[in-house]
Amino acid sequence: MEPDEELGQFTDEIYANGDENSQRHRPIISGEQLDIEAYAALYSGRTKIMRLLFIADRCGGNASMQLEALRMAYDEIKKGENTQLFREVVQKIDGRLGSNYGPDSAWADAVDRRAELRKEKLENELNAYRTNLIKESIRMGYNDFGDFYYAHGQLGEAFKNYVRTRDYCTTAKHIIYMCLNAILVSIEMCQFTHVTSYVSKAEQSQDSLEVVTVAKLRCAAGLAHLEAKKYKLAARKFLEVGPELGSNYTEVIAPQDVATYGGLCALASFDRAELKSKVIDNINFRNFLELVPEIRELIHDFYTSHYASCLECLGNLKANLLLDIHLHDHVETLYDQIRNKALIQYTHPFVSVDLNMMANAFKTSVAGLEKELEALITDNQIQARIDSHNKILYARHADQRNATFQRVLQTGKEFDRDVRSMLLRANLFKHEYILRTSRKH
Repeated sequence: MEPDEELGQFTDEIYANGDENSQRHRPIISGEQLDIEAYAALYSGRTKIMRLLFIADRCGGNASMQLEALRMAYDEIKKGENTQLFREVVQKIDGRLGSNYGPDSAWADAVDRRAELRKEKLENELNAYRTNLIKESIRMGYNDFGDFYYAHGQLGEAFKNYVRTRDYCTTAKHIIYMCLNAILVSIEMCQFTHVTSYVSKAEQSQDSLEVVTVAKLRCAAGLAHLEAKKYKLAARKFLEVGPELGSNYTEVIAPQDVATYGGLCALASFDRAELKSKVIDNINFRNFLELVPEIRELIHDFYTSHYASCLECLGNLKANLLLDIHLHDHVETLYDQIRNKALIQYTHPFVSVDLNMMANAFKTSVAGLEKELEALITDNQIQARIDSHNKILYARHADQRNATFQRVLQTGKEFDRDVRSMLLRANLFKHEYILRTSRKH
């Protein structure tokens, strides 16, 4: 196919985007209510409970979803030892789930008594280890204390004890283990500066890193960049996660999250070429995308310029994405950036664009589209001007001929200057007009 024919096909595809009859026939993602049971099954440990409680707090007026999330959180907490969190959940349930989900004082008191005995035993063991000055035993003692505090929800104390093991680490694997524990607790406490710091520390021991550990560190780094709103860096980290991750990091993140976070961050921050090479053609990441077909389809729609379909899919996913504990703060920003990129890419190939046709393609009003385009033009993201009367956008393409002449003239001036400098230097050498430093006697 000739280049002109390819461009013609590409532009026809863009214009056809607004036409319902020309869209590919595939089911549009429905905005179904989140399946809480299936969602919770992706995770383990404390993050499973915290995600359920987050859904319960954020699901708005949907009482059935809220109670389902609280019921599952209650059941999960009773498998552990965090009585403080148990009391908080009981308070939130407030008797709405019947007597089976009430304040089980006998269970809570029994757990607290066992905790006191366990703590006393750990203190005695650690004191004995310190007396004997056995490094490995002291390290394990602090680790046990960290695990104890983490299980009981005292994250600050858990972090301190995990970090204290660093002075007693004797191998690179011990340091990596300490870093992973510190990262886990830091993510739970939303202290993402610590996450970045301990990821860097762990990566310094490259020779001792297993492939699963590398995948975990990239996930943690991706979450830290996401929290800092560095979406391009976050996308790169999630895209580098290998298939070895599997279900080995469910205490922090599920493989489906890698696809969702990585896909949305890439859409918001990558240009067209990067989206093709780093996302669509990325064999490893394709395995993650297969787990979340909605994200895979909307990335494909965006790349093939089916913007209406892409934005519709995003709209259908929005309610569930707002219930994600890590993504909820970034949904609006990511969506705005993706939409702006779609508008920019739509206008890029054309000298003029009919705003009525463009509004149809983006399923919006002409007045609303004008405001969006005005903002992008003001921000210098689109080089164009709007004919508000005729509803046409005219591109202001740079004068390539003039720009080429200017570059040639500038190159000529630089060449002339360099030649003159070389001739001057050669003449100075020829006439031995060289300033030598005087020797010190």
